[in-house]
Amino acid sequence: MKDLFSAEQRRDLLHRGFTRRDLGRLAALMTAGAALPFYNEAALAQGLSAMPGLPADAVKLNANENPMGPCPEAIEAIRKLVPLGGRYLYQETFAFVDAMAAIEGVPRESVLPFAGSSDPLHRAVLAYTGPEKSFVVADPGYEAGGKAAEFVGARTIKVPLRKDWAHDVRAMAAADPNAGVIYVCNPNNPTGSVTPKEEIEYLVNNKPRGAIVLLDEAYIHLSKSAEPASPLVAAGKDLIILRTFSKIYGMAGLRAGAAMGRPDLLAKLRGYGAGALPATGMAGALASLKAKGLVESRRKIIADIREETVAWLEKKGFDVIPSEANMIMIDARRPGREVFRAMLREKVAIGRTWPALPNHVRVSIGTREEMAKFRTAFGRVMNA
Repeated sequence: MKDLFSAEQRRDLLHRGFTRRDLGRLAALMTAGAALPFYNEAALAQGLSAMPGLPADAVKLNANENPMGPCPEAIEAIRKLVPLGGRYLYQETFAFVDAMAAIEGVPRESVLPFAGSSDPLHRAVLAYTGPEKSFVVADPGYEAGGKAAEFVGARTIKVPLRKDWAHDVRAMAAADPNAGVIYVCNPNNPTGSVTPKEEIEYLVNNKPRGAIVLLDEAYIHLSKSAEPASPLVAAGKDLIILRTFSKIYGMAGLRAGAAMGRPDLLAKLRGYGAGALPATGMAGALASLKAKGLVESRRKIIADIREETVAWLEKKGFDVIPSEANMIMIDARRPGREVFRAMLREKVAIGRTWPALPNHVRVSIGTREEMAKFRTAFGRVMNA
């Protein structure tokens, strides 16, 4: 254990309320690799276990994936790289970091690449929360960070969204003077609702001393009104931003993402894992960043299909939370778990239900053909 933690790290852990016994448990965690008891969207989409008996031809609208897949430029970049896969190919990661920093207007040292955004999300919770440093999250909100907080004995404080479905940043800032991480997903998962830039700025400027704001921008490119917070990183604020290529870029299975923040903040994430990143994911992400008009065209395609689906639902009398992401929350007016199971029988897998909204179901936006099948199945289920 002494070899795993530096003296400075041990002091930091003890300051966050870890006992010396806890340090041994955390050391085991850090060497557990793939056995970590944490979850990403794919696992949570399946109720934390595999869906039994899901037919191969089922429509999957449960994990906020992008059925368009990688763009042609990304596919070609990956294809060219595969024959060279016997090498570690670190240069792909370096090039990705350079491109990301230039596009976001932050120093190169403020970009830390990852295989997706779940890894840095978990690392941030491990690095900044503990028995005496809580994890603050919206309700309903993305659950993965809470799983990591639970594992290290940090208290999770859930703050209800406002009536307009934005994060209640004032309540979150005041939730706990000893907060370690205040987590905001913007647009929010599962509601797809947006928290305005000025509200994010308020939270960053008024959070408790010693806390960081962990801003998950997984869905930022799908929104027309949400504004990236990378200027706050450039200004040196106590903020870490998460980005993924799993959503608008269609690379969920290829794994690419990044954390952006002040170098000293990012440094604390490094100690909770190690290893080379998949060169294919890095090459695909780099090509995606360079693809002209990709974000704008895909945003419009997804928004058009989303609004067509919402119009149909509202015509049928169902309320839908306004969304600017690739998912919607539908008030089914009956227990969401029942609707989930009934839709599976129709060979359509929809998303899960949150305790704060037990009669709502989350539905990812698929292709037009997939959403047509969703409408047929949903009509059958709700009329049964």
